[in-house]
Amino acid sequence: MFTHSKIEKKLLHYTGKAISDYNMIQKGDRVMVCLSGGKDSFTLLCLLEQLRINSNNRFELFSFTLDQAQPGWDDSALQAWMKERHIAYEVLRKDTYSIVKEKIPEGKTYCSLCSRLRRGIIYNYAKENGFTKIALGHHRDDLVNTLLMSILYNGEIRSMPPKLLTDDKRHILIRPMVYCQEKDIISYASEQNFPIIPCTLCGSQEKLTRKKIAALMKTLAAENPKIPSNALHAIGNVKPSQLMDKNLWQFKELEKDLLSAFDAQEALTEELEDPF
Repeated sequence: MFTHSKIEKKLLHYTGKAISDYNMIQKGDRVMVCLSGGKDSFTLLCLLEQLRINSNNRFELFSFTLDQAQPGWDDSALQAWMKERHIAYEVLRKDTYSIVKEKIPEGKTYCSLCSRLRRGIIYNYAKENGFTKIALGHHRDDLVNTLLMSILYNGEIRSMPPKLLTDDKRHILIRPMVYCQEKDIISYASEQNFPIIPCTLCGSQEKLTRKKIAALMKTLAAENPKIPSNALHAIGNVKPSQLMDKNLWQFKELEKDLLSAFDAQEALTEELEDPF
């Protein structure tokens, strides 16, 4: 009889909790997992496959991998892994690598253009094949690091929502591993011996901002282990009245609200003193 490892049970628990908390998957959904070939997306695919089986096939699962024609790309082991586990999949080849290399000067960050091109292909594929949900492998550390990057480098308070309706309102993205820690995913990936495909395009850029933020978080977490979980909690515990966004609060009109509240209190006092 098959038994789950301790780390797999932990990841299944947190993934199932996130799906429940944010109502990510409903009965009859056709879920497309974006399998990049990295540890995160492999882990997500395995966890969702277990949850699908445990739910008596309440939803369908499909794996989509985009071959962007990067040098050294080899998906033969990935495809063998899929076939061995009888997981429905497709590897689609689209040469976005050449476009990125042509458009972005040497030494500059490729991530933005690369992501934009990849996103367009993924969305089109999901639409053409009738998938109701697009599942991404982002985890707790990704959400926290994105929050800090946005604050420190973009001047915005934003991160990655666990469930998102795209701007064109044609797709729903879900991130079932938002409660999962990267260190657990690393352990699980090692345990499962996934056929990882390295990203040679981004991996060569050692000074990416995200790596700096990740290093900072690791340093802070070493001093106080609760810092990453506190940061994640903060993303879902926003206090708009304690911020300074003029789109949320009409600061120039607050005096009117103060007078209104004062008048209301006076009226209530009079009513209590003379109820008839």
